[in-house]
Amino acid sequence: MARKKNITAHKIIELYMDEVLMGTNTSSTIYAFSKNNNFEESEFYRHFNSFETLEKKVFAIFCSKTVELLLKNDDYKMYDSKSKLLSFYYTFFELLSANRSYVTLKLKQNKNKLESLKLLSKLRLEFQEYISAEIHTDKIDFKNKTANKIHDKGFLEASWMHLLFTIQFWLDDESENFEKTDIFIEKSVKASFDLRDITPVQSVFDFAKFLWKEKMPTV
Repeated sequence: MARKKNITAHKIIELYMDEVLMGTNTSSTIYAFSKNNNFEESEFYRHFNSFETLEKKVFAIFCSKTVELLLKNDDYKMYDSKSKLLSFYYTFFELLSANRSYVTLKLKQNKNKLESLKLLSKLRLEFQEYISAEIHTDKIDFKNKTANKIHDKGFLEASWMHLLFTIQFWLDDESENFEKTDIFIEKSVKASFDLRDITPVQSVFDFAKFLWKEKMPTV
């Protein structure tokens, strides 16, 4: 049988995810993976240089697809920053939930958290690019270019840590239709904006109470 030519990156990712989820038949080499799926090994290398690169790309695609869907919505373009970020989170976690078996397998297979973070490195870049382009809050002008740059970098890192924290909550969420994750998103995003505005409003305490209730052991 003739080998497939000009196979797309999307198709390679689809084949790889299917194979991973099948479990016992996972190819140990790119050569074996290509042969098992009837395409030339060189076609794989046209898009990725390793399985690890492909896996990083999968998580980045969840982010880029989220942004693509949001930008197709005319209403989204009129939202304020808080509403935009809420829309991002809800859409992003819908995509994760649609691929939960794969995501859970990949993020939980490494007990070493640093390895999981490496897997999310391209997602981090995609997400922070989105934050820089779409999410704007009132900030302090330090009247110093270097100080302002450090402040902006801190904002991006804080946003990334918030996403990581939410992913971990979602991975542990056993509620029906991940309802608790939706509540977590709503309360945490609202609280994060209130904190950025240095406003000690009820939402901050409301989110803290929610976390306490979820993480404290049941007596």
